Amino acid sequence: MRVLLKATMNIDSGNRASRQGNLGSLVQSILEEQKPESAYFVASEGQRTALLFLDIQDVSQIPALAEPWFLAFNADVEVTPAMTAQDLAKAAPSIEKAAKKFGSLASSAAAR
Repeated sequence: MRVLLKATMNIDSGNRASRQGNLGSLVQSILEEQKPESAYFVASEGQRTALLFLDIQDVSQIPALAEPWFLAFNADVEVTPAMTAQDLAKAAPSIEKAAKKFGSLASSAAAR
């Protein structure tokens, strides 16, 4: 199962790591362990944020993914299922089925 892990680093913890010169090495160490399919780093709401796409086999792996970010950076961590375009295409029939079954119900409820 592909997931997006968003780790938003605590400003004080990130600044401390940066001042000590080990921000990059801590992040690199986590990435080497987690082996994401891709990783991006952005400022989100004014905070250092890592966006990692990972392929996991079981939800029981989530704590092992989150803990390094919690411990190294006192980070807020969110894990969200993610789909590729192929996954979305595979899901299209169930989306269409739900739209046929529930789409008209929502429209008629909104009209009331």
